Amino acid sequence: MKFVVSSTELLSHLQAISRVISNKNTLPILDNFLFELKNDELVATASDLESTLITTIPLDSSVGEGVIAFPAKILTDTLKEFPEQPLTFDIDLTSLAVKITSENGVFSIVGQNGEDFPKLPQREESGIVDITVDSDVLLTGVNKTLFATADDELRPVMNGIFIELGNNDLTFVASDAHKLVRYKRLDGRSEVESSFILPKKPASLLRNILPKEENPVKVEFDDKNAFFTLSNYKLICRLVEGNYPSYNSVIPKNNPNVLTIDRVELYNTLKRVSVFSNPASNLIKFELKTNELVVSAQDIDFSISARERLQCEYEGQELEIGFKSVFLLEILSNISSANVMVELSDPTRAGIFLPYDNENADEDVLMLLMPMMINA
Repeated sequence: MKFVVSSTELLSHLQAISRVISNKNTLPILDNFLFELKNDELVATASDLESTLITTIPLDSSVGEGVIAFPAKILTDTLKEFPEQPLTFDIDLTSLAVKITSENGVFSIVGQNGEDFPKLPQREESGIVDITVDSDVLLTGVNKTLFATADDELRPVMNGIFIELGNNDLTFVASDAHKLVRYKRLDGRSEVESSFILPKKPASLLRNILPKEENPVKVEFDDKNAFFTLSNYKLICRLVEGNYPSYNSVIPKNNPNVLTIDRVELYNTLKRVSVFSNPASNLIKFELKTNELVVSAQDIDFSISARERLQCEYEGQELEIGFKSVFLLEILSNISSANVMVELSDPTRAGIFLPYDNENADEDVLMLLMPMMINA
């Protein structure tokens, strides 16, 4: 078989799917891309058994049909060095010899038998749930929650994004037991109420390919796998098995103490003050009084401390509460509004972080952070 393809177009697609390939593959064939040529299109596949990413590349011209596995690293490393030009791939399916012809040279590679590549998971038609989601809704949902997922081998359900389909909204939830993010979209609805847990790796793969997508994304899932169909890509991934914890029960309801402050100003203050915190705990202390926030940190071991005073709007009792600065900075950097609202009840209960002014009326963002003992 033989085909002609643009070097930069091929590289762009292969770089996107190459993120699936693991450095510790148990099967050597998984270090390869699977190329399938049919109907003047090249279908390239990469997999690590848990996740599979497929892309379709339009061709300038092609002859014949067939499948072959290509060494991924050699191919992407070579394509990076080509300027934009047509490349001709001439493949002998009997010997698996591949000849790549550019404007000025010829490159030879030996492929592997494409039949050895693992077969794709098939959908269970009986229990399949499908929904069509705007690409920007899916992208924002993943972006807002991915940072809050856990790395917990004992509780694998916490290592993914919980996606809940409702009649009135679409909800994305992630938590590592220290912080929790709940992102609701009122413009994403499903006829069937259902849910699944999307693992961290396919979520980050989606985050990489969704910005280029202009059309709605078809999402299908059964008990074991999820299938995301985009214009030029298809992602198939194994879901996390198990039941996600009841996240609504950990969100404090009555929070009489409310702080409203400039988000960027607070973020910059935290960056400065956190330098002086204990590296082991990263403890930052908030002292709240009427229209005043004092942010402080100290490291007794090195006799260093920092303290900054900020103007704010604060309604409630005088309060002292501690937070881990690393988590606090992550939360503030993932809220997009100019001002942030922090709702607190007491120093032992979680603080709720909300955007003060929502640019999108269909968005509902809530971030929660557990406090730290100040005198620990």
